[in-house]
Amino acid sequence: MTVEQRLSEAREKMGKAIGVLKDDLAAIRTGRASPAVLARIVVDYYGTQVPINQLASFSVPEPRTLVVQPFDKGGIGAMEKAIQSSDLGITPSNDGNVIRLNFPPLTEERRKELVKVLHARAEDARVAVRNIRRHEKDGMERLEREHAISEDELNRGEKELQKLTDQFVSEIDEIQRHKEQELLEV
Repeated sequence: MTVEQRLSEAREKMGKAIGVLKDDLAAIRTGRASPAVLARIVVDYYGTQVPINQLASFSVPEPRTLVVQPFDKGGIGAMEKAIQSSDLGITPSNDGNVIRLNFPPLTEERRKELVKVLHARAEDARVAVRNIRRHEKDGMERLEREHAISEDELNRGEKELQKLTDQFVSEIDEIQRHKEQELLEV
């Protein structure tokens, strides 16, 4: 394996860490309705655990209202029950055809809690990126010890790896700033 392959692998893994962070943050509820908050909900659909996004379509007719339109009206009760028992803290209302979720405005206290969760998730992503850097740096040092690359190549590779790490950490900071603004917006 070469230094370039190590850097390419690091870039790919760090990109995946950013993807995981974005998925995690999409599930954090802001003051507006978003289908992403339902992403982790699994419905007991005729004895099988099925993600809700495979059983219904979603629309946001108003900023604080999410409408769940089931593909099969027979599964509406199971979907309602799954939403009710989730950690969303929202009571669904069902008219027999669709499920409506009305998102109440976030309280100041809840916003602060969500910001703390956001900071923790962002820090987890930074730690993941740094762990990837450490792993790839160890791999480069191993290549140098085995005389597969020169000391100069090792130094160049480590500098590139650090640039890559800094780039991804600043992207995480930007994502965190953006989500925090969203959460604190009244």
